[in-house]
Amino acid sequence: MTDDIPFSRKTDAQARTARTKLTSTGVRKASAKSTRSRAREFALQALYQHLVGRNDATAIDEFTRDLAGFHKADAVHYDALLHGSIQSAAELDALIVPLLDRKLDEISPVEHAIMWIGTYEFRHCLDVPWRVVLNECIELAKEFGGTDGHKYVNAVLNGLATQLRPAEVEADRASGKARA
Repeated sequence: MTDDIPFSRKTDAQARTARTKLTSTGVRKASAKSTRSRAREFALQALYQHLVGRNDATAIDEFTRDLAGFHKADAVHYDALLHGSIQSAAELDALIVPLLDRKLDEISPVEHAIMWIGTYEFRHCLDVPWRVVLNECIELAKEFGGTDGHKYVNAVLNGLATQLRPAEVEADRASGKARA
């Protein structure tokens, strides 16, 4: 661990990592994650189990709640993401598919689950700004997805943001805050 190394012996990268609360790969350290970020991580793991194993939502939920660190997650947000995504899977997929450049079954289950989370939050978690949803999903894809999976997630969810949160996206673009 870089925190155990005396500051004078840390490399510039180690010192920068310690200051920014990022790991050497650019992902947020666990101690810097919010309860909602943790909820998204647990929801991602649970949705992955659903997509790959076709496991029952209740069984997945019980298993996930017993995982180490779950007590640090926003359980209400986790519930909404897990159960809401599974219950509205067909609706979420119908929104996602037109923005894909390949068949849905060719998408990694990790990226598929992340897109469910993002799409669900765009539609049902209006208290979360669209840019936060997008950024959180990109971070999930960087941490758990394939090498360039975050780029794909970004492209799809950016397209959905303009459809599902048009006024919010336009207001950000008008003020110069949005990504192009």
